[in-house]
Amino acid sequence: MDLGGGVITEGVNEPSRRLPLLGIPEDLSGKRVLDIGAWDGFYTFECERRGAELVLATDSFCWNGEGWGTKAGFDLAHRASNSKAKTLEIDVLDMTPQNVGQFDLVLFLGVLYHMKHPLLCLEKVAAVTREMLILETQVDFLGTKRPTMAFYEGQELYADDTNWWGPNPSCIVSMLLTAGFQNAAVYSDIVPWPRRVFRAFSRKLKYGGRFLHELQRSRMVFHATKRRAY
Repeated sequence: MDLGGGVITEGVNEPSRRLPLLGIPEDLSGKRVLDIGAWDGFYTFECERRGAELVLATDSFCWNGEGWGTKAGFDLAHRASNSKAKTLEIDVLDMTPQNVGQFDLVLFLGVLYHMKHPLLCLEKVAAVTREMLILETQVDFLGTKRPTMAFYEGQELYADDTNWWGPNPSCIVSMLLTAGFQNAAVYSDIVPWPRRVFRAFSRKLKYGGRFLHELQRSRMVFHATKRRAY
């Protein structure tokens, strides 16, 4: 993350490269935004930069030290950027309109496939979404049209035992509609076909998976709306 003054943090990825693929509205003036699974807060601060009236960043798994880090990175970036974003340590399954409120835009990026109960999770997310949800997640079975979901046992997916599910796109759309959204669709594919082929080869070598299985996996962005689209 760019903290200003020429200071750029080191990290395992550059979220700025993925930013154009998410479809976050350029102008968030007057909007209330909820960033679920904020971790170090890149998208929290980006929504604030785009004029959001209020941004609430939430996390649990990463901030309380049981995941891949702590809240220290977020707090450092929060101070460095003079952010006014609010924070709340809470699991997504504990969220209700009563304890967090409702938001015009909800970001749910890189979280769904870590959840043991994905449909219940999306119902919780839908309850706190007033207008629009942007969801980014692992997908699988890309050659299958019928709503289907892969269950990753143990460390099956990239040697990470916190990865549980890989729904295909039609499954995610169906779950979003079932959870209470009026409209839902694929917005973008994070991993284009040529890169997917290269990644399938490299991950076959690294994790011992099957090449054809890897080709069916990607990361995708979905947009879902309640009352109106942006």
